[in-house]
Amino acid sequence: MDKVIAKDTTVDKAIRKGLNLLGVDSHEADIVVISEGKKGIFGFGQKEAVVEITRKEIRDFDEAGDIQLAEIEETVEDIVEDLEEDYPETAEKILADQPEIDKVIFSDEYEEAEDYDEESGRDEAIAAVTEYLTSVAEAYGAPAIVTVEEKNNMLIFQMESEKPGLLIGKYGKIVNALQILAQALVQRYVRRRLSVIVNVGDYRERRAAVLESIADRTAERVIKTRQPVFLEPLPAFERKQIHARLSQNKRIKTHSEGKEPHRYLVVEIAD
Repeated sequence: MDKVIAKDTTVDKAIRKGLNLLGVDSHEADIVVISEGKKGIFGFGQKEAVVEITRKEIRDFDEAGDIQLAEIEETVEDIVEDLEEDYPETAEKILADQPEIDKVIFSDEYEEAEDYDEESGRDEAIAAVTEYLTSVAEAYGAPAIVTVEEKNNMLIFQMESEKPGLLIGKYGKIVNALQILAQALVQRYVRRRLSVIVNVGDYRERRAAVLESIADRTAERVIKTRQPVFLEPLPAFERKQIHARLSQNKRIKTHSEGKEPHRYLVVEIAD
């Protein structure tokens, strides 16, 4: 049995029941809340909470490389689908450049090179990403100046434009899509782990303040109700920001569930 539908008086109890039926912990399963239930009055109108719990697929270590590439492809496809609804021009530009990007992202040439040079690889990655971000901004009618800063194993690509909103997109869809593509490009040039941030104006700083507010409100709700809260899907780096904020509160705990790019954070009371 790999999937169960569990019901109980509260979401938390339904989740625990479902996990027990599957014989797994919460980090080993994907949890979807179908209904939060309803308390009712004097026993009338009460509805049980309903959750669907699926056992996560266990992957062999030998498949790790193929899985990583497949997830990058799927993530890009899903992001482009979202962009096509609200930003068809940007999606068209990303799709037009995809064959050239694929040559780099899914090429194994760097693994076979015996004369690989770390500094040279980093410089090539920076040049490739800078050129790509500049071309996308130009194509979308929002020319931008792209500068790069490296600190603490992180490359920060800063985009400055007179039309920042066009590069950020609704809910940050465009800038987040560009960041994922930039990260994939860098990973194919540089062997060591090097994180990538793509920022437009002061968007990341403003967004960080919003995420902190979400984290604080969520913590208050979980502590008050003692019920888990399932946040909306967020990019990995934003989930980490919320997790870092909440990790300061010993009364709650967090973990991620779901599959990228629809992975989300679960906040619950600490045992």
